[in-house]
Parts: sequence; C-alpha cells; structure tokens
Amino acid sequence: MRVATYNTELQRDGPGLFLRDLARGEDEQITAVLEVIATADADVLALQGIDYDLTGEALTRLAELAGYPHAFALRPNTGMPTGLDMDGDGLLGGPRDAQGYGRFSGQGGMAILSRLPIDTANVQDLSALLWQDIPDALLPTVNGAPFPSAEAQAAQRLSTTGHWIVPIIGPAGRFDVLTFHASPPVFDGPEDRNGKRNHDEIMLWLHVLDETVGMAPQGAFVIAGDANLDPVDGSGIKSAITNLLASPMLQDVAPQGASGTDTADWDDPVPGNLRVDYVLPSTHWQVIDSGVLWPEPDDPLANTVAAASRHHLVWVDLSY
Repeated sequence: MRVATYNTELQRDGPGLFLRDLARGEDEQITAVLEVIATADADVLALQGIDYDLTGEALTRLAELAGYPHAFALRPNTGMPTGLDMDGDGLLGGPRDAQGYGRFSGQGGMAILSRLPIDTANVQDLSALLWQDIPDALLPTVNGAPFPSAEAQAAQRLSTTGHWIVPIIGPAGRFDVLTFHASPPVFDGPEDRNGKRNHDEIMLWLHVLDETVGMAPQGAFVIAGDANLDPVDGSGIKSAITNLLASPMLQDVAPQGASGTDTADWDDPVPGNLRVDYVLPSTHWQVIDSGVLWPEPDDPLANTVAAASRHHLVWVDLSY
C-alpha cells in the first residue's frame, strides 16, 4: 500500500476560483498536479494547498478527476476570522488576523484522497485546540508581555491549517493517517511568532503519541503532511522536527529523489531546496520502498512536476 503527501499549492486568491478552474478544465497547473498524482499512484494521499468549500464540490470534482472514490476534508483554520489583531500590526481584518493565514475562509486547506474507505464518523479533529493550552507552549512575548496581546493569545488556535487523525479501513484492518500543514517559521518579527507556532504544531503529534493531548492511535498509523521545517537547513526551531523524526514510535526512512531528501524547490540561495514534507510510518509497518517524486532534469516528467508545485510529492510503500 502506498501512502503519500503532496502540497499542491492549488490555493487561489478568492473563494470559488479553484472550483471555477476545475470546472473549466483548462488550468495548466491543475492538469500538471493531476499528472503528478496519477504518476505517484498512491492508495492514500494527504493533500495541502487545496481551497475548502462548504459544499465539498471542489474536492469531489478533484477526487473524480484524480480517480479516487473516497475524499475527506474539514474546514481549516486558514482565513477563519477572529475579529482581533493577531499579528500585532495595529490593524484588523488582514489575512494574518485569521486563525491561520488566509485571504478568505478555507484558502489553502487540506484534504485526504483514498482508494480505501475513510471512517469519517471517527475522525479526530484537533484543529480547535488553543495554542496556550498545549503542554510547554512556546507562546511569543515582547518585553515579557504576551504578543500581540493576552486577548489574542486567549483566542489563538494552535493549528495554522489543521491537525486531523483520519481512520482508514485498510485490507488488513484500520489504520490512522495523522495529517497537518504547519505554519512556515518565517514572515514574523523578533518575537518569532511563526517559528514558535511551527515548533508547537509539530510537537503536537508527540503530545498525541504520549497521550497528553487527544487520543493516541491504538494501532498502525502514518504521519503525512507539510511540517514546513527542515531538520538541518533553513529557518525554524530544529528541535521540533528532529524530536519527531527520532520518536521510537516512528520510522524515518528519508525518501529521496533527484535532490536527495529535499521536498521543496524554493528560491536559491535562500531558502533553497529544503526537506519540509514528510511521510512517517509507525513501527507497526514494514517499509517496502519510498521516494520523492523529483525527477532528474532530463526526465520527461520534470517540467510537469515543476509546473505543478514548488513542493514534491513524497511516498512510502508499506506492508503489515
């Protein structure tokens, strides 16, 4: 069974535009993303960068085009209004004043596509957890005072996009996909609000696994998502991802493509290519193979992959 994660970067600048582009069938980026998904041929695929709509029509159309009979999404925190100044710029109503960065509610959400049935009735959604309620939260401060304010911190959810534990009914029994899309640890000030939030979003999985937050998976599971943090290069508090990768409950098989373990192709020299997307199976699984869909430059697929997203799909083949 192949489990994959892919930040498609299909988010659009306004509500309904992603659905419009899907319906027209002429968008080159969407065509490229669908070709990448078809090439990867994953049984379960965690997606990021997918605009959420309340009716689910956009996701339904995408799943049909990609050939997946099962799809799942919840409303993300991106673009969710707070009515507060959440970034400390003295203004209200900007994209950074939402629970997670977004120009509109649902911009750049997450989804699961699956060939296997999804037990939607038993999904565990941790997205409403307040940042200040997480164990050992690294809440930002300026001159010893809460940043941007105590009122903002009392309302601030931890998840930039979401944290879901999604049960999948596999051929050998149920397993869980733990998926998320963390905040990039940049685009802030000396208070390091985004860096600290990114750290705590990644650490949330360790709190789940040690049963201090939520309900830990009772059997096999896979963490699949965009952590927005490289264990060596780029910005961010590295201890979060290194601690996750070192968990005795997980296997980091370090999938590779043409750029080694890197999964995102960003501007050179800074931040450059980074490893930020992860598929981490629990120790219940036998790992058969893995990879990053990052072809060599002379591969016919290379231009398609580059046109689809700056992120590259990561996959792991698993067996009980």
